[in-house]
Amino acid sequence: MLLPYLNKDLIEAGCDEAGRGCLAGAVYAAAVILPQDFRNELLNDSKQLTEHQRYLLREVIEREAVAWAVGVVSPEEIDRINILNASFLAMHRAVDGLKMRPQHLLIDGNRFRPYQDLPHTTIVKGDGKYLSIAAASILAKTYRDDYMNRLHEEYPCYDWQKNKGYPTKKHRAAISQHGTTPYHRMTFNLLGDGQLSLDF
Repeated sequence: MLLPYLNKDLIEAGCDEAGRGCLAGAVYAAAVILPQDFRNELLNDSKQLTEHQRYLLREVIEREAVAWAVGVVSPEEIDRINILNASFLAMHRAVDGLKMRPQHLLIDGNRFRPYQDLPHTTIVKGDGKYLSIAAASILAKTYRDDYMNRLHEEYPCYDWQKNKGYPTKKHRAAISQHGTTPYHRMTFNLLGDGQLSLDF
């Protein structure tokens, strides 16, 4: 059973990101403030849910959350500032978008760059422990999936509607055969071990 909050007396926002390990596409993050009495038996870490369940829950979260927002950092920004900093920036942008200012941030993972003067707590595997982080993981994942599905229509050969930009064999084979797109992260090892140079 996921916990409703860490600090009962504070307005908490859960934060999580999606797409950190991908070879292509933006990194997405979400911030969600849930009512303290929010309960949902299905809500869990987005990786434990089916695609259908995630989209059903997205509707519930958007309808019932006190506030929610999604932040995006482009592939160009990722290449410029690195993926760790980009993940932090995406979370900052998500918190920026909240219509209510939280008093505390619950961050999935073990590292975070402080956002303004807000206190935060990092929680390893937090999306399987706290409802607000699980909710943020679902919004980040589904909004990023929608985005990768749109990119797939532009560049169908990379199989993005299935791999969502992650380094599958088919994705890497397509990079090897067709080269890169404007959406690829050029600072990543796009072809995998043993093929460190891209000669296009």
